[in-house]
Amino acid sequence: MSPSYALVHEWLTPQATGGSELVVEAILGQIEADLYALIDFESTNPESYLYGRQIGTTFLQHFPGARNGIQKYLPFLPLAIEQLDLRQYDVLISSSHAVAKGVLAAPHQLHLCYCHTPMRYAWDLTFDYLARSRLGHGLPGIATRYLLHRLRLWDVLSAHRVDYFVANSHHTARRIWRCYRREAAVIYPPVNVDRFELQTSKKDFYLVVARLVSYKQVPLIVQAFNQLRLPLVVIGSGPELGEIEAIAQDHIQILGNQPNAVVERYMAEAKALVYAACEDFGITLVEAQACGTPVIAYGAGGAAETVKDLGLHGEAATGLLFPEQTVASLVEAVGRFEMARSQLNPETIRHHAEGFSQAVFAQRFSDYLRHCGGLHRQQHSPPQLQQQLPPDRLCQPTKAGQGQTVDRES
Repeated sequence: MSPSYALVHEWLTPQATGGSELVVEAILGQIEADLYALIDFESTNPESYLYGRQIGTTFLQHFPGARNGIQKYLPFLPLAIEQLDLRQYDVLISSSHAVAKGVLAAPHQLHLCYCHTPMRYAWDLTFDYLARSRLGHGLPGIATRYLLHRLRLWDVLSAHRVDYFVANSHHTARRIWRCYRREAAVIYPPVNVDRFELQTSKKDFYLVVARLVSYKQVPLIVQAFNQLRLPLVVIGSGPELGEIEAIAQDHIQILGNQPNAVVERYMAEAKALVYAACEDFGITLVEAQACGTPVIAYGAGGAAETVKDLGLHGEAATGLLFPEQTVASLVEAVGRFEMARSQLNPETIRHHAEGFSQAVFAQRFSDYLRHCGGLHRQQHSPPQLQQQLPPDRLCQPTKAGQGQTVDRES
């Protein structure tokens, strides 16, 4: 008999359309699973693939304003996720960038967590969160810091409820080790490369596609292109829109949010996509490469894994990486790109992007899920069967994934 599956995600809203939601969609396309979330406003959205689906939720579903900002209820998130009763399932899969991995599992259940990132506002973005919320000082600041301290304790505790971790990049796997001291296999998230057409002839402009929030570093890109006096198109919206419009010179176009078809056309026609953020993975970078468009990116995080730098890979290169999040470093990289862009082959770039396709994800995820299921059955088999197994196969965390383990960082 086939095992029964529950898939747990944090929140399902029309505003949540990032890489983690693509992973949820891909997993649901592979296995028959019941879906659970803290809140769900997608099953009533006629434009969503989840329209009409039965989705289990928590008490947060009925909290005022949860649809547009569940983060305001941050202190309740751990409690809420622990209220999901999933005892009837054989396998729990959590898609986690906050608290989904904290779902309670019974001893007989296998719990596999696809971790998009450890909880950022509890760890590496704590001080950014305090600054944005203006809660860095005074009694409210002390209370918020204490809350985040308690959240970190719960986050580490809940990480040990997971049997096997999967990370969306080696960068994320190292962060999982640093925060939780847990190893993770690496399976890159699915990118719908078939949605993008290869275009070998490019126009004379550079492109930014990003939410205009602080960590995306779009003002840095605009300042660099102000100096370079090269045409730049910026697609996206967010709280930094006003600042970017104020500093952008005449050769820079700010288009705001655009329909997918418009974004795809600009991606296909751009001389290069420019990206200055440190992302856990960075799906946009792969989407641009699916069009045969090279990428100029800050060489940290997921970009170091998805972009092949011209200085290292020669004819197999798909773009350029710059070493520092500074205007000077980006200006220097664009200058190098202008001199060497003829060495970058759009067909080679497209071929590289196909290695991150939905089909590749489906195969690797299903293989790893099957592998974990086999180990779990062996570890929970009767004692007389366990005695037949080599000692290193008993109760040991797997290091399998894509044929390689992650690097540990202290």
